[in-house]
Amino acid sequence: MNLDILRRITTATLTTVLLKKGLRNVWIRGAMPLDGGGGGRIVGPAFTLRFVPAREDLATPESWSSPHSTRGAIEAMPEGAVAVADAMGITDAGIFGDILCARMVKRGVAGLVTDGVLRDAAGVRATGLPVFCRGAAAPPSVAGLTFAGWQEPIGCGGVAVMPGDIIVADGDGAVVIPQAMVDEVTMLAVEQERLEAWILAEVERGVPLPGLYPPDAETRARYAAARTAEDGPEPYS
Repeated sequence: MNLDILRRITTATLTTVLLKKGLRNVWIRGAMPLDGGGGGRIVGPAFTLRFVPAREDLATPESWSSPHSTRGAIEAMPEGAVAVADAMGITDAGIFGDILCARMVKRGVAGLVTDGVLRDAAGVRATGLPVFCRGAAAPPSVAGLTFAGWQEPIGCGGVAVMPGDIIVADGDGAVVIPQAMVDEVTMLAVEQERLEAWILAEVERGVPLPGLYPPDAETRARYAAARTAEDGPEPYS
């Protein structure tokens, strides 16, 4: 598994490739860059966290001191992981703040993706941790959520995420690649981006879209010939 290659592939390309493989529901709804810009590209295996609705006897400030807490989960995150938190789409309780995000940076966590919101937004941005979420809210997590556990299957933004699935996020949001499909999807995505770069060059030359995008048999033949001329013989797939 070469994650370095995935760092050069856009999420738009990945959703196209996954669609061709039969997977339509891979884009995490609501998880957009907290900084409002590119958000920084992140790639890495999912470390999942799960929240459930708040229950008064469980969702208390005292619960933060429990070993079974978001603090405990952060200490279990391996370097390079992407924390993916199922916050049930709740937007009036921030699941993490600047201190927790700063600790994630110290542990080498690649980024945080959630269908919920964060608090201490300015401080979170200052940590440098790439965050993809629905925005910011001042109340703490226990105002609306109970932390339930980590490293188990979750649903985040309407997408099933398993621990170890590969997360790729950029300015267009966050995409989940099933772990067993990563190598194949990466190979197909590289070829898809090569093809689309060639098509874009054809558009710049003034070639009309019908038959070009999507490519018909004649266009594919021209593309294959161009690839052969550039790189030597290589079968098109």
